[in-house]
Amino acid sequence: MTANTDPVRSEPDRLPTVQSTIRALMDRHQVPGLTIAVTDSRRLLHAEGFGHADLASGMSATADTRYPWFSMSKIATATAAMRLADEGRLDLEAPVRSLLPEFAVRAGRTQPRVCDLLSHTAGLSNPLPLRWVLPASAPASDVDEFARRLLSRHGRTRRSAGGPARYSNVSYLALAEVIARAAGRRFDDHMRTAVLDPAGMTATGYDPVPGEDIATGYVRLPRVATPLVRAALPPGIAGRRVGGVLSLHPFRVAGAGYGGLIGSAVDAARLLRLHLADGVIDGHRVLAPESARRMRRINTPGRPFDLGLGWFRRPADRDATPPFVEHWGTGGGFWNAMRLYPEHDLGIVTMANTTRGYDHDAIMAAVRAALRP
Repeated sequence: MTANTDPVRSEPDRLPTVQSTIRALMDRHQVPGLTIAVTDSRRLLHAEGFGHADLASGMSATADTRYPWFSMSKIATATAAMRLADEGRLDLEAPVRSLLPEFAVRAGRTQPRVCDLLSHTAGLSNPLPLRWVLPASAPASDVDEFARRLLSRHGRTRRSAGGPARYSNVSYLALAEVIARAAGRRFDDHMRTAVLDPAGMTATGYDPVPGEDIATGYVRLPRVATPLVRAALPPGIAGRRVGGVLSLHPFRVAGAGYGGLIGSAVDAARLLRLHLADGVIDGHRVLAPESARRMRRINTPGRPFDLGLGWFRRPADRDATPPFVEHWGTGGGFWNAMRLYPEHDLGIVTMANTTRGYDHDAIMAAVRAALRP
């Protein structure tokens, strides 16, 4: 994989406010490293790294540092599903069981449709995915088998479909399998040719690449708690302590569709650019305009998020001005967020190697204020 070489049109006279906001938040929340990328529908506006991608070696976080995306991967997965629908190869109104006969629906419950998986209204549970990871050296076949076991164990509805949204990683485990069967090939392979390559996301994929600029994940916890975390994680994931944090060895998420991407903030900004431009990037159409717009219509109330077909928004942000949609990507060692302001033609992504949340709202607000005409 090679880093994307998008030209950056920075705003040097406006950025110091953003940079000082980021540094202050990193200091307050003890964030080791963070990368931000900002885009509009035409070009990358700015990308920059802060702090350290790896504390032990002192390696700096840069614009090209790669991070596990975790649940930000769901926007790429949803994009692939919508593209299949545009091509007439996937019926979003079809029952999930028409493509996954093994999908379990309790008697008397409403049958979920493919679009219910997209909007988290299929009635599936959301178990804590604490151990849903494997060492980076695990072969793809092991990761696929692990994901199949997870879907077999958790892929049964708990509620009737079509009700309030209940965020569920299992929904996107099932959606990835639906996509693979509709496309007639492995999910990872389809994602590369249907979304990642057309979007120019050359520094992003599902396989960790040794020796590349990949951030080390960190968990901040007291030394006495370290043995408990080591026991809770699968073997080979917990590393050594560096200062007040426990490092994590590189890993792969077992479930590419819900959280398996590993890549740069610059590539995440390309995905944002595609959606800001209603499905077009670099003159290439990936989605029909209505499909891109439909994805970001937040019309299903739920908890902890109100949902569109992929994008979400917290209930507390329903009346935000200007309106936005976003998606987070959080898990052991990393905390990411990407956001679209469609009315302002602005997309922002932050990726950081910390398990604890930080005030990404403040960063987004600082960027929006700095780039406001």
